[in-house]
Amino acid sequence: MDLKIRAAEIGDARRLAELMDFAGEGIPMYLWRESAGPDGDPLEFGARTVSGTDGGFSYVNAHVAEIGDEVVGMLLGYRLPDPHDVEPLSEAPVVVRPLLELEALAPGSWYVNAVAADPAWRGRGVGSALMQRAEDVAAGSGAEVLSLIVAEENRGARRLYERLGYADVARRPLLPWPGCRHSGHWVLMTKPVPGSAGPV
Repeated sequence: MDLKIRAAEIGDARRLAELMDFAGEGIPMYLWRESAGPDGDPLEFGARTVSGTDGGFSYVNAHVAEIGDEVVGMLLGYRLPDPHDVEPLSEAPVVVRPLLELEALAPGSWYVNAVAADPAWRGRGVGSALMQRAEDVAAGSGAEVLSLIVAEENRGARRLYERLGYADVARRPLLPWPGCRHSGHWVLMTKPVPGSAGPV
């Protein structure tokens, strides 16, 4: 299997939007549907958002996994500000407020916002290769810690992150959205960047 990881390009925007929604447990599509309105196409709205250069969902923060000419996975990540001043939570959609609270507990970390492998290619090392890219980019950014947030009921993802050395740091209640498949809590997990002396 000839797997290649590369920086995302603007032409990847629609595929990135699909994979971001998959990684985000349906929250991105829910938010895009709200923004697009009853007559809009939420995926098209998401693709336009990803095509921009501002905001966390921009393609400039993404890397893709390719096999041949097919994009089979995606990593979205970036360095969180330090100090991390959270926007007024009352202005954020209710479902993302717990995520913003957890992000604020890892200022300066390199944040794995989303990572996904196409279901047809799962179990073939795509996710692990993307997580390795996250470590490489984090090290180059000067960050001492990697961070991510996962639903506690997403046991497969949690097992992967624990195997990679991530540990639980904090939890916040998961506030459901239409189509939500989980209950319980969101879990913030962190890991020192390999080669750094960063705290967990």
